[in-house]
Amino acid sequence: MTPTVPSTMRAALLTSFNSPYCLATVPTPIVKDENDVLLRVTAASYCHTDAVLASGAMQPNPPTLPHIGCHEFAGIVVSMSSGAARYGFKAGDLVGVPGRAFRPCGKCLECKTGVSGAAADGLGDEAGYSVYCPKAGNLGVSAAGGFAEYAVVDARQIARAPESMVAEQIAPLMCAGLTVYAALRKCGLVVGQSVGILGAGGGLGHLGCQFATEMGLRVVAVENGDAPLKLLKELDLDTETVEIIDSRVVSAKDARCKLYESGKTLSPGLDAVLVLPESQKAFEYGVELLRDHGKCCVVSFPAAGFHVSAKDLVFRDIQVFGSLVGSNKMLREMLVFAAEHRVKAMVRTFPLDGINELVEEYHRGCGGKLVVQMDDK
Repeated sequence: MTPTVPSTMRAALLTSFNSPYCLATVPTPIVKDENDVLLRVTAASYCHTDAVLASGAMQPNPPTLPHIGCHEFAGIVVSMSSGAARYGFKAGDLVGVPGRAFRPCGKCLECKTGVSGAAADGLGDEAGYSVYCPKAGNLGVSAAGGFAEYAVVDARQIARAPESMVAEQIAPLMCAGLTVYAALRKCGLVVGQSVGILGAGGGLGHLGCQFATEMGLRVVAVENGDAPLKLLKELDLDTETVEIIDSRVVSAKDARCKLYESGKTLSPGLDAVLVLPESQKAFEYGVELLRDHGKCCVVSFPAAGFHVSAKDLVFRDIQVFGSLVGSNKMLREMLVFAAEHRVKAMVRTFPLDGINELVEEYHRGCGGKLVVQMDDK
């Protein structure tokens, strides 16, 4: 029996840039497209992109206001279109929702190939769907997202949650978790190799440290703030395979030498680094940590971009590449991996009407993930 869905719902609306969210009553969305699924949102995680969007810096295509943000959330399936039923979801299923890709065109080169940037490791989606579709919507960015009691999503973008997981843990994995997991996979590292994570105490970073250690990698967790460093220590990571570096007091050169001399890395430099902060200093620190022929994976996207030294590219053969979320196939793999290895976000929860308190806490930079936990129904 399909649950009764109210005609209106509560939502946190962005009504103007650089202003607090407004709690309002708005019409409940309805399924329209053949792949649409209606969810009752149970947890919605706040991401750096939400802060960028709320500031008006999401250019060149800022959202139309008023806007419902959040592109990483979890919810219970309420109903769906007849076409969406073929993906095996049923009412009552708890699912995770990444923002991309909502209603892709299915006709462009990305959709036809289903590559989604993952051809090399076989983790692209099936032909007809791609998170890289240039015409697809992005929940919480170009389309309504999860800061509301109900949301319409695309059946092809969501994943059923493992039974051991709860909504407030699933939500942060939908962007932060998937993004850092995909970046690690793109580096092509094998057990015993090393990876540096710049911004290791943040939302993506602390999840990346856990994923990387469970993948059998040697991890160098780099931070430059007291609160994120404190959070890293609270993760209780294995000190045999994880080295926490305060970049305010230890140079990249000294860190590289210390790690090699102590046997924590197999070569005088790291095999790969992930650059998570929007900081040129972080980028340069990460590149200096690398061994020759190392890989630098850029996940952040500062408006001014990054300055890359041609000498590093030519004389050291450093590879620099970017990574954006992951395919739906990679999403499912990541969820299974997180459940099996007990990868968990350090989460603090707020009610929907406390979302502006959540935003204030985010800007204090304490690390971890902040999640809106909806009222139980």
